[in-house]
Amino acid sequence: MDAVEEAPLGERMDARPAWPAMSLREATERLCAPGQIFEMETVEIRGQPTRTWKNQPPSLSALARFARRSFGEREFLVLEDERVTYETWFRATAALAGAMRAAGVGPGDRVALAMRNLPEWPVVFFAAVSLGAIAVPLNAWWTGPEFAYGIGNSGAKLLVCDAERWTRIAPHRADLRDLAAIWVCRAEASPTGCSATLESLIGNSVTWADLPEADLPEVGMTPDDDATIFYTSGTTGLPKGALGTHRNILTCTLAAAFSTYRSILRRGEVPPRSEPRTLLMVIPFFHVTACHAMLMNAMQTGGKIVLMRKWDPATALALVERERVHVIGGVPTIAWQLVEHPDRDRFDLTSIESIAYGGAPSAPELVRRIDSDLVAAPNSGWGMTETSATVTRHGAEDYLHRPDSCGPPLPVAELRIMDPDGRELPTGAVGELWAFGPQIVQGYWRNPEATAAAFVDGWVRTGDLARLDEEGFCYVVDRAKDIVIRGGENIYSIEVENVLYEHPAVTDAALVGIPHRTLGEEPAAVVHLAPGAMADEAELQAWVRARLAAFKVPVRIQLCDAPLPRNAAGKILKSELRDLLLNGA
Repeated sequence: MDAVEEAPLGERMDARPAWPAMSLREATERLCAPGQIFEMETVEIRGQPTRTWKNQPPSLSALARFARRSFGEREFLVLEDERVTYETWFRATAALAGAMRAAGVGPGDRVALAMRNLPEWPVVFFAAVSLGAIAVPLNAWWTGPEFAYGIGNSGAKLLVCDAERWTRIAPHRADLRDLAAIWVCRAEASPTGCSATLESLIGNSVTWADLPEADLPEVGMTPDDDATIFYTSGTTGLPKGALGTHRNILTCTLAAAFSTYRSILRRGEVPPRSEPRTLLMVIPFFHVTACHAMLMNAMQTGGKIVLMRKWDPATALALVERERVHVIGGVPTIAWQLVEHPDRDRFDLTSIESIAYGGAPSAPELVRRIDSDLVAAPNSGWGMTETSATVTRHGAEDYLHRPDSCGPPLPVAELRIMDPDGRELPTGAVGELWAFGPQIVQGYWRNPEATAAAFVDGWVRTGDLARLDEEGFCYVVDRAKDIVIRGGENIYSIEVENVLYEHPAVTDAALVGIPHRTLGEEPAAVVHLAPGAMADEAELQAWVRARLAAFKVPVRIQLCDAPLPRNAAGKILKSELRDLLLNGA
């Protein structure tokens, strides 16, 4: 397996023609030609011939070994004063894998992981998957009942969490019968009910360098073996576990580099020999964007990941200056806050080359502001949990010329626009977006009905409404699924509505998204109360807050005197409710 910078790209062009210097097709053919790092091959995945990167790592263990061998003494993870090199991270990972094996964890076992962005997170993740176990990263913002559902549904044998998450999970311990062990990190003392502290097994990040040199366990695995379960909510209101493979995840290792090289070729230049970049990562590892698209890419290229305990734009600006950050990865919200921060000019931000985001709608104005105010390349894309993050990539001049697009698909991916009967629609028509490629997960964990509904012959029905133009650029125009995306966090309406319906005063409830300049949108609800019942906005918000994660709480709750409007089929007319919330109509 070669590093990205080792791929020769031919002779430099003599002149720089007007943009674009070459078509998407020409750029792709040049980058994916035989002998290039982005060369492709066709393999059979679950009975379907599928294009995949020929040079991507065959397993997550192979990527870990490659990163250690190639970048051992480089800094890998930075959190405040903690600095972890690739070598020290690998030693901790190998030691923890040994402890997991001694605890009886083996191929196919599930290891739940619940913690904020800490240096321990990639240690636990790679230790688990190196044993052939299935890592189950859980949303660190969940409440206790939500954690209990994820742990119970996955049948996790081992839970590794930080002290804050354990305080939420501990009251539900008796209901988690499959759990054989619980390891807690960053606790002042060994918490009641846990089996061990992570520090007692491998020490802390400062002492990982003192751990003995060791390799990961030798476990025979194939690219299409199970590796992860990432939970994503569905229209039933209960989270569904997307079952991903090593190949699914590792498709991301070459996605960002391909997009960057394609942009440079389109500009009329030849990609230079690449150097490891420093990334400020402000979204959680439990998102596939952070885990797959950012973490895996950093390990492939020797990048340094700078973590933040909690997002704060002023702190982020200081970190950019201190760490000489090249790339900031997150959601549109963070880009807005950096562009518009009143103290932005007090910091040296000249190291920033790119601001990349996804997971929420972004305004064309933001694309232009990143280019003009920060003198950086805007980058975005489209993907979902079921596609293991990246399917499309959009950046640089292409993004500036098409700011309302999410970009064209990667060469290893395919997109179709389908009508409700499963027929493909012509170019320019709006229909449901279907996606295909080596990054599409196998299905939903222990949920054959939902799997059959969403996955068809290797294609995933995304629920997004979109169109494709003549060059293959994708434009997502709406969402068929009933979902609000607040700053990159998915909020499924029915989940919040069900909680509102549990309130004794509520007889009718609906959640919709209302526009927000930096978050993209926020959740708001319209509620009809039972005759004679009493409840106000604050009471209903507190009711939801006590039962769901804070980001799911409606920012507004409008009380309606009449039952909510419905069509002839009995479906609530949410467009009318959105008008009511926005215009008082």
